[in-house]
Amino acid sequence: MKDTKSLTLLALFGTGSRYETKKTNGVSHFLEHLFFKGTTSRPRPGDVSQALDDVGAEHNAFTSKEYTGYWVKAASRHVPLALDIVSDILLEPLFKEEEIEKERGVIFQEMHMYLDTPRRYVHNLFESLVYGDDPLGWEIIGTSDSLKRLSRDDILDYRKSHYVGSNAVLVVAGAFREEDTLRRVEKVFERLSAGTAKSCAPFQAIKKDASRAHLEYKKSDQTHVVLGARSNFSMFHQGRYAAALLATILGGKTSSRLFQEIREKRGLAYTVSATTEQFLDSGYFSVYAGVPHGKTKEVVRRIRDEFWRVGENGISSRELRQAKDFWRGQFAISLESSDEVASFYGTHELFYKDIVSPDEVMEKVERVTQEEVNSAAREIFHKQPLCMTLIGPHRDEVAYKQLIHV
Repeated sequence: MKDTKSLTLLALFGTGSRYETKKTNGVSHFLEHLFFKGTTSRPRPGDVSQALDDVGAEHNAFTSKEYTGYWVKAASRHVPLALDIVSDILLEPLFKEEEIEKERGVIFQEMHMYLDTPRRYVHNLFESLVYGDDPLGWEIIGTSDSLKRLSRDDILDYRKSHYVGSNAVLVVAGAFREEDTLRRVEKVFERLSAGTAKSCAPFQAIKKDASRAHLEYKKSDQTHVVLGARSNFSMFHQGRYAAALLATILGGKTSSRLFQEIREKRGLAYTVSATTEQFLDSGYFSVYAGVPHGKTKEVVRRIRDEFWRVGENGISSRELRQAKDFWRGQFAISLESSDEVASFYGTHELFYKDIVSPDEVMEKVERVTQEEVNSAAREIFHKQPLCMTLIGPHRDEVAYKQLIHV
């Protein structure tokens, strides 16, 4: 990206909370934290942050259910520093016992923060409801019990099993000298352990005919609700782009059906959004809204009715054209940033073992037909039971189960 003045260096590993057991639930996220708590050459916990702060660089890490990433974004001339930091934390961590105990307390505070953020936590509850007692349904951060039990040996064993070269991708995006950077990367990361990472167990869907609702009682200022259904549109399913366009039409933009119906026409919410999530062998479709307590059932009913309507009547050719144009515009905007470019190419290499261009992805989106979107709507909303999670001052779970049962 020669016209930028920065770069992003991103290291991705094909592991996350889905690769854990009940006993080690939360270890992926715990390990992510500990990589920043001291290395052989930077032994104090604040040394890594200080080195990056001194040049105005940004850095962070993230853990999801199926992959984990570590990144540095800096001015383009700081390739050597970005590479040194990322390789240092991944190859030479100390994992001091005292730092593990301190970070355990930090993670408990992070857990409490999520519990106090219902707009975020309601999505966690939804995934737990959709996938049940499967690693896909477990909390990424773990549970109170599992976090208390995780030992240093558990953490080291997990790292040894999953942080190997065959399970890693390193991406540099931005303004840099390619040959020089490639040479530096190869020299530094040749020390990464070889071997084959452990795979995760495939998701075993248990057929449930009844719709399900879970209410979490909380005295909040508004009710947070997620309504949707599990789907077969995984990241490898040929209909995944059709499902993504369906989400755009229903709630992915301010001119979408649900945004117009619930916010603009009726003033029942500030935020209404729809999304699809795609895992290795499963996925789901969901709609989120933050609504007044007394209007919650009305909003749920209207979302439910729109699901049924689009499954029955489909979408128009005009809606499809507008969704594709919106998707193209948002995609182009996202790729102006080096961190988004790194993420785009990195995840394609990690999961698909292939490098595709943004134009190739856009061509696949353009080829989606109206019937494919309509088929996706029928598959999700007419063949799958609805699931709903809600956080707010409500207790009538039976009434909500009846409301979403169609």
